[in-house]
Amino acid sequence: MFAPQKTGRRSLLVTSATVLTLSVTAPAALAAPTPSSSPSAKPPAGMSTVGGARLGMAGTQVDLAPGVPVLPKDLTARSWIVSDAESGEVLAAHNAHWRLPPASTLKMLFADTVLPRFPKGTRHKVVPSDLAGMGIGSSVVGIKEGRSYTVHDLWLGVFLRSGNDAVHVLAAMNGGVRQTVEDMQDHAEQLQALDTHVVSPDGYDAPEQVSSAYDLTLFARSGLQKKDFRDYCSTVRAPFGSSEIQNTNRLLSGDTDVPVYQGIAGVKNGNTTHAGATFTGVAERGGKVLLVTVMNPEKHEHNEVYKETAKLFDWGFQAAGKVTPVGVLVPPKSAVRSTVPPSGGPSTGEAAAGTGGSGSKPVASATAGTGSGVGTALAVAGGLLVLLGGGAFLVNRRWPLPDLMRRRTRP
Repeated sequence: MFAPQKTGRRSLLVTSATVLTLSVTAPAALAAPTPSSSPSAKPPAGMSTVGGARLGMAGTQVDLAPGVPVLPKDLTARSWIVSDAESGEVLAAHNAHWRLPPASTLKMLFADTVLPRFPKGTRHKVVPSDLAGMGIGSSVVGIKEGRSYTVHDLWLGVFLRSGNDAVHVLAAMNGGVRQTVEDMQDHAEQLQALDTHVVSPDGYDAPEQVSSAYDLTLFARSGLQKKDFRDYCSTVRAPFGSSEIQNTNRLLSGDTDVPVYQGIAGVKNGNTTHAGATFTGVAERGGKVLLVTVMNPEKHEHNEVYKETAKLFDWGFQAAGKVTPVGVLVPPKSAVRSTVPPSGGPSTGEAAAGTGGSGSKPVASATAGTGSGVGTALAVAGGLLVLLGGGAFLVNRRWPLPDLMRRRTRP
């Protein structure tokens, strides 16, 4: 796929612009269990049921029927989930709510929380305190004390090189690590990502820091509503200082044993000693947009997390439209409230989410994206995903094409 000489992005070409509504009711969540920093090799007996009762069950959840392909036989990940990014339907899952260390996939929540707060042209001069507290052996992009960086460059460092140094500088700009962790936790709760307990903004191994395949998928889905998030997570390579950096997402950039996945457009990978390899990806094929999250394959072959993700993508594209969903990706609490009719009666969002509450802060995103499950749409953009956006998670509303899309689709 063609990419500009300096900065390359994989395109997500979505031909369907149908506004979808949520038709699956999710039961209320179980009380959140105490997070564990040392998960056992077996999932707990009781897990959250956000998104549906079957997603709280241990083991593989899928409804096979005539015409539905069987799942790959050699999947070894402790947890995984395959979902339709537009409708929110969960096509299949394995221990979807198992609370596990997330590694750098947690940076999706960091970006979704902090990215809207600083214009990309803002410059920041790095001081020693900005880089304090990074974990030993952290992945870095090479931020130097005393140098000035644009916010744009810092986000390239976060998404392409998973740079903990870039995360810490942005966190310092946001009021510090402690404030940023609090902001991330608040945002996770607004997204109804109740398996997640944030300790460090960069995903570095920390006691009691956990998330789940289900929650990581919610973070990706929310982040993909933001144009800048989409731009950064789909960038293959870009200049950074006097050199060029390349995305460490191997389904996006490729490797000797992993080809670039057809239709891939992000999102984020991670790998630490405690978490193992983790990955959330989004891809489009044949008018379907899927999200796949894979956590900690037991098979320690090179690039195994990408290989298992690719197999699940392949299965999902074959099974989409044929398999009965086993659950749903719930919308944020703000979307639940936004669908309450003037009479105060029950809303579509409340019935769907099952866990909405009042008095919550609004989600930062203001554009419709890969699908809230209660009414969002995607559209074709030449070489870049552009959404039919303009409001967050609203029901049954169509929006005009933005100027950016019209410019990019002109001959």
